[in-house]
Amino acid sequence: MTDLLFADATRMLAGWWAALAFDSRLEHGRHAILHPAGPEAGRIEWLYWLIFWISLAVFVFMMGGYTITARRNLSRVSDRTMVIEDEPGDKRSAWFVGIAVGITTAILFLVLALSVSAGRKVQDVPGNGPIAIQVTGHQWWWEVNYPNSEPDLRVTTANEIHVPVHERVNLILQSGDVIHSFWAPNITGKRDLIPGYSSSISFQVDTPGVYHGQCAEFCGLQHAHMGFSIVAESREDFDAWQRDQLLAAAEPTDPQAVRGKQVFLTHPCVMCHTIRGTDAGSNMGPDLTHIASRPRIAADTLPNTPGALGGWILDPQAAKPGNHMAPNSLTGDELQALLSYLQTLK
Repeated sequence: MTDLLFADATRMLAGWWAALAFDSRLEHGRHAILHPAGPEAGRIEWLYWLIFWISLAVFVFMMGGYTITARRNLSRVSDRTMVIEDEPGDKRSAWFVGIAVGITTAILFLVLALSVSAGRKVQDVPGNGPIAIQVTGHQWWWEVNYPNSEPDLRVTTANEIHVPVHERVNLILQSGDVIHSFWAPNITGKRDLIPGYSSSISFQVDTPGVYHGQCAEFCGLQHAHMGFSIVAESREDFDAWQRDQLLAAAEPTDPQAVRGKQVFLTHPCVMCHTIRGTDAGSNMGPDLTHIASRPRIAADTLPNTPGALGGWILDPQAAKPGNHMAPNSLTGDELQALLSYLQTLK
């Protein structure tokens, strides 16, 4: 029995340390809760480690108690000795159990109080944050808008949120269809997006980098492929990015790109997407005005390379079954021309 308990304990501890080692090898900025990049994620990590070390201490204490008890009461199968009543021993055991229950209750209430305190600090939203960003969840992509009182200064993009470091950011979250959940583990906690309601979450990023986020509420077939990126950069780089995003699409000069623009405007693409500066103005799908500046497409599912983009245009259901983008019947020449045009949209 002692050997079995020791083996179980060893396997469990090995699993914990293997998980921690795997997390430490994760690429910087990816989906890793133990690598906080801001104060909100730092509070969550602190609470995690507190609960982890309490649980580990309780586990070691209990396994040690089981091991000591098993060794003291070890007997052979042939030993037929009757169980002898031990009233003083029973009283000591009762006192021990009572003290253990009291300590456990106190620890649970302590963890509860600290969890509530951390949750309030993470969920607190200042009323006058300097930067407000509106994020709308769709099946299965994220629409990102930077509101402005002047319509020509509004920035619209998809699946990519740019923020300046060391500055407070307020996100206004809403859903365009079903329940979604916004979660960027390196940055802050989760917040649900309920259809018909708006909610807010506030955070600050102190470490520049690109941080992965994910929908954390099952929202249909492609829930696992509904990702986004938070790009934290200096204020100068953020302002430069905004200025570039405000520009309309550049007019192509290369003959193949010029033909690609005509392909876009004369095929079903124009029915779902916007390219500012052209006749394409639909908002059913992501805004493509600056698609070439985004490192990934299809809600962080595919790299933004000519091959991946071409495959996505021709047969999006092969990469992301169930998504709302229809396949496009294009010849090889039409596809190459369209890709040339889309690559100019930086």
